[in-house]
Amino acid sequence: MPESYIYSTRSIVVRTIQGIGSREREGLAAVLNSAKGPVSVDLVVKTLGIGRPAATSLLSKWTRKGWLVRLKRGVYAPVPMGSRTADISLPDPWTIVPSLYAPCYIGGWSAAEHWGLTEQLFRTVIVISGKPVRDRKPVVQGTPFWIKTVRAAALFGTKAVWRGTVRVDVSTPTRTLLDMLDDPALGGGMRSVSEMLRNYLRSDSRDLHELMTLADRLGNKTVYKRLGFLLEHLAPEEEVVLAQCRKRLSAGDSRLDPALGADVLVTRWRLWIPNGWKLGHDQ
Repeated sequence: MPESYIYSTRSIVVRTIQGIGSREREGLAAVLNSAKGPVSVDLVVKTLGIGRPAATSLLSKWTRKGWLVRLKRGVYAPVPMGSRTADISLPDPWTIVPSLYAPCYIGGWSAAEHWGLTEQLFRTVIVISGKPVRDRKPVVQGTPFWIKTVRAAALFGTKAVWRGTVRVDVSTPTRTLLDMLDDPALGGGMRSVSEMLRNYLRSDSRDLHELMTLADRLGNKTVYKRLGFLLEHLAPEEEVVLAQCRKRLSAGDSRLDPALGADVLVTRWRLWIPNGWKLGHDQ
């Protein structure tokens, strides 16, 4: 009998898919027909009208037999009917995000891809979550995730999208840019972020008034330094926004990108930049 592999976020368990009886099959089919996204203990309780201990036992049995894979405690994903093994990848990784990390939204480069702000392809899915998590870089069924945790009050500026029957919140194009100006790593570094900002400025989503409004709400004044510096080169005609950024500068000097060197201080923006970013009058 062929072997199959069920992946958890930390280990690989070798397991073969086993048959189930007609009654079990009917119960599993009812649960899967009711599921919108991953399968939970509560869903089994509601669908089959049984208690939580019985539901937990059923889920454990279906997992042992290879019909479900465990994503985390109490949350499972179905193995497609007809599959010869339980070695499955997630057909759409976004669909499991609400069940695992809510309250949350898809952000960073994942959102930038969704809105067409970049042509780069990123394998890791970025999730901004208001839920404390221990493992911030889990791998679920072969898909890497990066979970950035924030206070719940920072979960704003999102739009709901539907992935099949699952509703998933994703940061708007403007909020996506704000998050990457706040933390350049979410965009793959400031060079990548600057290109996404360039694309944003050329897009129908461009709304610098909204960007400033959301930045005020977020409260990280380093954002104004980075945005002002970049706008000065990408859109110098935006004099009103540039003036607003200057008025909001915090005391002290910050880095354009914490992951890069800090060789030149642009005093008017109180911003350290690498030598490679030195452009003409940046002194």
